[in-house]
Amino acid sequence: MARQDASDLAYRLGRQAEAACRYYLSSGRREGSYWLVGDARNAPGRSMYVRLKDSAKGFAGKWADAATGEHGDLLDVIRECCGFVEFRDIADEARTFLSMPLREPERREHQGQSPAPHGSPEAARRLVLMSQPIGATLVQSYLRKRGITDLRGTGSLLYHPRCHYRPDAHSPTETWPAMVAAVTDLDGKITGAHRTWLDPRRRDKAPIDTPRRAMGDLLGHAVRFGIGGEVVAAGEGIETVLSLRQVLPDMPMLAALSAAHLAACQFPDTLRRLYIVRDKDPAGDGARDNLIERANAAGIEAIVISPELGDFNEDLRTLGIDALRMEARLQVAPQDVARFMALAA
Repeated sequence: MARQDASDLAYRLGRQAEAACRYYLSSGRREGSYWLVGDARNAPGRSMYVRLKDSAKGFAGKWADAATGEHGDLLDVIRECCGFVEFRDIADEARTFLSMPLREPERREHQGQSPAPHGSPEAARRLVLMSQPIGATLVQSYLRKRGITDLRGTGSLLYHPRCHYRPDAHSPTETWPAMVAAVTDLDGKITGAHRTWLDPRRRDKAPIDTPRRAMGDLLGHAVRFGIGGEVVAAGEGIETVLSLRQVLPDMPMLAALSAAHLAACQFPDTLRRLYIVRDKDPAGDGARDNLIERANAAGIEAIVISPELGDFNEDLRTLGIDALRMEARLQVAPQDVARFMALAA
């Protein structure tokens, strides 16, 4: 986008500086002619100040961080707060806030490449390839808010700043930031994708009817963390599995995305011990029973790990990581505690 367009958007945002601060920097507050907040990512604090009115010292919307020496305008706030990388995404977000019309979307398909059928494995593969790593993005902020801070081995998770969402066949298409998870088979081939649409202001799931949806060929496949070998832990949800991985960071794990798919997940030939990461509900009990039966028939030892509350992410957020570590220590085989468990900080 041309520099003139960026200057125009920054000026327009400056005319609504206080409204923009209340929207994107909700952890701060107004003091006199300034908005005080911790940083451009909306952390609590007072070191960053945003000018709310034009003055001899500068234009409205300009900000500086006394702690770091950084400075910029409200477009920079949108970039940092929402985790955007491409300027077109920053500009589109600014236009949405300003109630300006969006630009005509750029074609995502390569020249001469026909559109993939909606919801197909090929559409899922293209979505994964269009997405970017999660470092320093809204996905990382979302996971941290859920207590998930150790993201080693999470290359199957990606970020898409403007992922399409359509409530139903009769509704217009919306765009929201999304966590995109690659679903793969045992050979690493992408067979599907899972999307979790996110709200950039709350660092939580987007306020839509179905903030989680999967596409492609899912049966028997999974979102994988780490390289599977003799020992694997298998659970339903991504956040559930990643929560347990906070205390067992070196154990390979997979998220099957539902109880039905967990019951049908494929076993690698190398697997000797399967940890079944159970959710405390009837569907989770059914998946547990089916997996135990299948594992025993294949000569694989099956060990069930159960949360104290509804699932392991609830345990992590409510009881804390030390309690979660103790739960895992009591339920995981001693040799795997020594091999996979992280030491307490």
